[in-house]
Amino acid sequence: MAEEDKIILLEHVSKRYDGKTVLDDINLYIRKGEFVTLLGPSGCGKTTTLRLIAGFLQPDEGRILLDGKDIAGVPPYERPLNTVFQRYALFPHLDVYDNIAFGLKLKKMPEDEIDRKVRRVLKMVAMTDYESRAVESLSGGQQQRVAIARAIVNEPKVLLLDEPLAALDRKMREDMQLELKEMHQKLGITFIYVTHDQEEALTLSDTVVVMSEGRIQQIGTPRDIYNEPVNSFVADFIGQSNILNGTMLEDKRVNFIGHDFDCVDKGFGENVPVDVVVRPEDIYIKKNTEGEQFTGTVTSCIFKGMVYDMLVQTAEGFELEVQDYNGFAVGSTVGMHIHPGDIQVMKKERVRNTFEGEVVSPVSVRFLGEEWDIPETDIAPGTPVEVDVEFGAVDLMDERKDGNTEGQVYFILYKGDRYHLTVKTASGELLYADTQDIWDKDDMVGIKILPEDIKLRVK
Repeated sequence: MAEEDKIILLEHVSKRYDGKTVLDDINLYIRKGEFVTLLGPSGCGKTTTLRLIAGFLQPDEGRILLDGKDIAGVPPYERPLNTVFQRYALFPHLDVYDNIAFGLKLKKMPEDEIDRKVRRVLKMVAMTDYESRAVESLSGGQQQRVAIARAIVNEPKVLLLDEPLAALDRKMREDMQLELKEMHQKLGITFIYVTHDQEEALTLSDTVVVMSEGRIQQIGTPRDIYNEPVNSFVADFIGQSNILNGTMLEDKRVNFIGHDFDCVDKGFGENVPVDVVVRPEDIYIKKNTEGEQFTGTVTSCIFKGMVYDMLVQTAEGFELEVQDYNGFAVGSTVGMHIHPGDIQVMKKERVRNTFEGEVVSPVSVRFLGEEWDIPETDIAPGTPVEVDVEFGAVDLMDERKDGNTEGQVYFILYKGDRYHLTVKTASGELLYADTQDIWDKDDMVGIKILPEDIKLRVK
């Protein structure tokens, strides 16, 4: 891509608050006229990224370039950008017309030019007959239109939108999504949109940037993000997924849920642990079990308007989510199959917990900010080590005092026969645990690891 096609470029951008890293070495370019959505859960760094671009914050490291020029130190009001906020920030003492005209009047434009511009954007946002109305008399959707009109009347190069539809009800939000898409096509300017709503991101965007923990996880078209997720976080966050442990047997052959399947992936090696993603709509389900790849029993069937959403327990003990236009009664035995092209194989991000540690004594090691008992070792005290702990060896306790340390459940991934939890420990490091127990996000837990389950490797 030619450099002149990149309107915004973030190079190695980091941001910290009170010593905590909220953006970690972000690299991103945005093309002229593109509709880009920053997508992720609360606290992932997406709004911080938007505020850095707008100039409300300054990066601690890295550069932000606009049209090839570093805009560090350029105040927000001098940047050719406009922001639409979640709370609209309209002036209650001004009517619709004057709210939209406010920025133009500050620039001391001629009255006839202001009037022409305001009436043009009123028509664009379908508010032509509302110019004399008080903004407080408008509905939420109408106020949102006024906020967008006020932003675009200044003809910015880039429009920044920070969860602008979050306060609207579902029907109004869906209507506004279509209007925003149409506005983007008419205006031809760059839109940078922040949301935690996956459906919204897939509906609106040319490009989706998926973020987690201050880092970019994946950048791609909505279709690429949905069909080819790069890791289990993206697969779980974007739409509904069956995410399962598997083993890549060889090129185009993978084992999961107790069966071998043909697939289209290659280059992983032989007998390599992998994660396998199968979307619920890609599992074909039939009453006839003869000749099918595997069988199961329907345990739940809910009609969702277009499709039936079912849970099926396979004969091998794995629970799968299946969507189909036909519903099957609870208790039914069904046959199922999956086409090779509908199996997405991903490299595992990790196969066990690995921590930086230091031997304290022949029977103890320090890691995760705590001292842990271990079987007697001949590694000398003070030696730096890597500490390995299998996921299944981590015991999560209801009572924090019953553990060696404590943490908070940060992310939960169901793997068909177990839950894979990400726990943010008291030391700030992440720990991963496989469990049959049901926990909720943000639960506080005690963390217990038996001495014999702690393995040391000298660095």
